[in-house]
Amino acid sequence: MKRRSLLALLTALVLFLGAVPAYAQSYSFQLEQEVVDVFLQSDGTYRLVYSFLFANDPGVSPIDYVDVGLPTEDYDLGSVRASVDGQPLSDIAPSPYVKPGVAVGLGSQSIPAGRSGTVLVEIGRVGGVLYPADQQGYASAKFSPTWFDSQFVHGSTDLTVTFHLPPGVQPEEPRWHAPEGGWPAQDPATGFDSEGRIVYTWRDTSARGDTQYTFGASFPASYVPAGAVLTPPPFDWTVIVSGLVSALACLAPAGFFILIVALILVAGRRSKLAYLPPKISVEGHGIKRGLTAVEAAVLLQTSLDKVLTMILFAVIKKGAARVVDEEPLKVEALQPRPEDLRTYETAFMDAVVLDDARKRQRELTEVMIQMVKAVESKMKGFSLRETRDYYRAIIQKAWEQVQAAQTPEMKSERFADSLEWTMMDRDFDGQARRSFGTGPVYFPTWWGAYRPSTVPLSHGPVPISRGGPIGGGGISLPHLPGAEFAATFARGVQNTAGSLVHNVTEFTAGVTRTTNPPPPPSRSSGSSGGRSCACACACAGCACACAGGGR
Repeated sequence: MKRRSLLALLTALVLFLGAVPAYAQSYSFQLEQEVVDVFLQSDGTYRLVYSFLFANDPGVSPIDYVDVGLPTEDYDLGSVRASVDGQPLSDIAPSPYVKPGVAVGLGSQSIPAGRSGTVLVEIGRVGGVLYPADQQGYASAKFSPTWFDSQFVHGSTDLTVTFHLPPGVQPEEPRWHAPEGGWPAQDPATGFDSEGRIVYTWRDTSARGDTQYTFGASFPASYVPAGAVLTPPPFDWTVIVSGLVSALACLAPAGFFILIVALILVAGRRSKLAYLPPKISVEGHGIKRGLTAVEAAVLLQTSLDKVLTMILFAVIKKGAARVVDEEPLKVEALQPRPEDLRTYETAFMDAVVLDDARKRQRELTEVMIQMVKAVESKMKGFSLRETRDYYRAIIQKAWEQVQAAQTPEMKSERFADSLEWTMMDRDFDGQARRSFGTGPVYFPTWWGAYRPSTVPLSHGPVPISRGGPIGGGGISLPHLPGAEFAATFARGVQNTAGSLVHNVTEFTAGVTRTTNPPPPPSRSSGSSGGRSCACACACAGCACACAGGGR
């Protein structure tokens, strides 16, 4: 009790003074895996099953408590069961730090420094979780898995969240909601569980254990009792006042930063619809090797504007095309056409030379549809998860080779060779800045065929290179400082895609309507809770007590 009282006092100091107590600093761990099953019961309640795989750091305090946040105060404490590596636990009580939530004491099963352990927590009943959906006659459920404080947890987390819809719901009836909180993949894998229930499963092997993600689904309200679907009051002053206080606390130190991040996220939604069909997630065995960078980009759900630019790079590097005008973009096919063009490159060439922007967009839409179908076909019998991890490793390896080069010229050469891979990295800008620093980035010799305006006029056109050292042939190639190049390149990709098709968003939607026509996401007209912490804001100063040695 003394130890828990001390922790409570120190937590208060963190919240109100911003100090980091020495006791709290001794907690440091990785949440290697978190698996959450959300069972939507026929009585309109949740049954939650958590599995946490913690890896405690060497030289720190044992993980002796794990606090699990709950969506509402309406839960049955007597239904909570927990264990560590199969050993049952009995110290289960309301959490003094996470409200609403439960505190699970690990006792003699505490996870020591330098060791790993799997903590299972099952909450048998949580009520008050359903609200009316926007669609008439539908109920909406939203849920956020427990997350942990960033000062204690580090590294990435393999996070899986599965919604088990109520018994009896038919395949054509439910709707999944687009995840919130920066979740990278919006399309859940769909199927049936062992009880015959429809399931939606979201998974990201590189999620963050200190981030709140929100998932949701809607289904006909007739599958649960009428009283289980709550109708929120027109004005809930408690929520409004609480939200204003939280907003003021957050906006004072970090409002401008949050605004900038929000604007970036809104802009980032452009052309990022999930275009791979969920059935590709049906797991096979082994890795599908041999995909091209463009095919791997499709598999990794890279935005289609970037995929288009990757194909353009590929045909330019092969000497099949060149850009003759940048504003507006005009691409010229070169003759004779190289014999080593791939099927999708040939189809791209036939489409990209069309002058009519709308007709070009229709043709490029068909090119991308066929590409997605081809990748889907190639993945049959192979593991999607293992294959994606394999190609992510190739991307990381490409950056490592660039960073290992000893001179700016060698860095630029390796970068040019692996450009189609590195440009898939979501952190391209940051990686480029770290790789090149303040040093120069020399454009590859084929760059003049992509951006003729960057070629020094005194040297004439830059020849298209099929290999060889950058800067060869006595030509003084254009170059930029690393940071400036990263920004210029990102803008160039956006401008190129925007010029290739009439409307990028319309283009992406056109592909998605054919390759992945999911049930339309519906928004809940009332929040079904799902907060795993008592704090309502997401700023760094809002130190939700979701962690601290597992707390």
